[in-house]
Amino acid sequence: MTAETSGTPAVGGKSLGAHIGGHLRENGMLMALVAIVAFFTVVVRVADNVDFLSAQNITNLFLQNSYVIIMALGMLLVIVAGHIDLSVGSVVGLTGSIAAVLTVKLGWPALAVVPTVLLTGLLFGAAQGYWVAFWRVPSFIVTLSGMLVFRGLTRWILNGQNIGPFPKSFQSLSTGFIPDAFGINQPNITAIVLVALSAALMVWLGWRARARGAEFGIVQEPLGVFWARSLIISAAVIFVGYKLASFRGLPNVLIILAVLTSVFVFFTENMTPGRRIYALGGNEKAAKLSGIKTNWLVFFTFCNMGVLAALAGMIVAARLNSATPGAGTGFELDVIAAVFIGGASMSGGVGKILGAVVGALILGVMNNGMSIMGIGIDYQQVIKGLVLLLAVIFDVYNKSR
Repeated sequence: MTAETSGTPAVGGKSLGAHIGGHLRENGMLMALVAIVAFFTVVVRVADNVDFLSAQNITNLFLQNSYVIIMALGMLLVIVAGHIDLSVGSVVGLTGSIAAVLTVKLGWPALAVVPTVLLTGLLFGAAQGYWVAFWRVPSFIVTLSGMLVFRGLTRWILNGQNIGPFPKSFQSLSTGFIPDAFGINQPNITAIVLVALSAALMVWLGWRARARGAEFGIVQEPLGVFWARSLIISAAVIFVGYKLASFRGLPNVLIILAVLTSVFVFFTENMTPGRRIYALGGNEKAAKLSGIKTNWLVFFTFCNMGVLAALAGMIVAARLNSATPGAGTGFELDVIAAVFIGGASMSGGVGKILGAVVGALILGVMNNGMSIMGIGIDYQQVIKGLVLLLAVIFDVYNKSR
């Protein structure tokens, strides 16, 4: 029985059921995020009389989890290339301490500190990527060593003490908000306009990509699926944007996240080096035979990871308003978990930027919801561990089909 005779809509020879089944990984994670948000919205309202989707809580959700999303963007490329980076949490602590010394001790302005620390993160990533890419030392060993070295350097620089507070100009990196150009402030009209334009741009880019794919004969998803997903995502973006506009506006860190996500989506989907990273992770020998300089691509992924970890380190330090010896401890576990929950494959070659963002949001929503419910950190760790295990089992199941 064909799709036409069974009444199942098809586009380009692919039925609705076949499309959903073939894209179970990304569709499943998005549906899981919606379900988790709905669950906590109901539960915390009934149990604690708390509005989970309040403007303040949504703002806190982005402020508290921005570092995970930022580093997940870089970790996805490392994992897609077939490697791992265990040092990112220690790089966060070390770069945050360097930023504190430059800002608080030496009096450098924020405009000089930010690029200097980003360059430092690049050097840390390059130092590790060199051994992985050109000497073929396993990334697990290299970055495990880096984790210990960077953590020790952090304690040495800080001498076991906190350094702070930071000036307002540096704090605004994490705690600042985009001012309202219209002077109304509540609701923040600038935020509403930016969010509405972003939602419209997302739909237009999706339609443009669909039309471009059709020109090359690529099988497209059913039109109804495209519009349903576009409308749901746009509605969610506008809802969140309106909530933020009714509170303090768009956080600076949210703008950073939006720009980085857009850049990495474009890089992985529309640029040759981005596509080659996937080819490298899928089959390194075949990539080499096709003329791809795989060692330089691996080196790039670690350099990129170092820069993003340095940015996350400054954001964490700015949020805490001080550099602490224990900053970044365990962050690598949350970042790696976010990437795998978002649909990346353990064997490399598979994963999407938006999937990593969704995975990070799932972890962030779970942390936020369980904290509101008063669930202890011990139980939270157990639950997050089980969620990660289910995500990996789901990946293995997909491969066996």
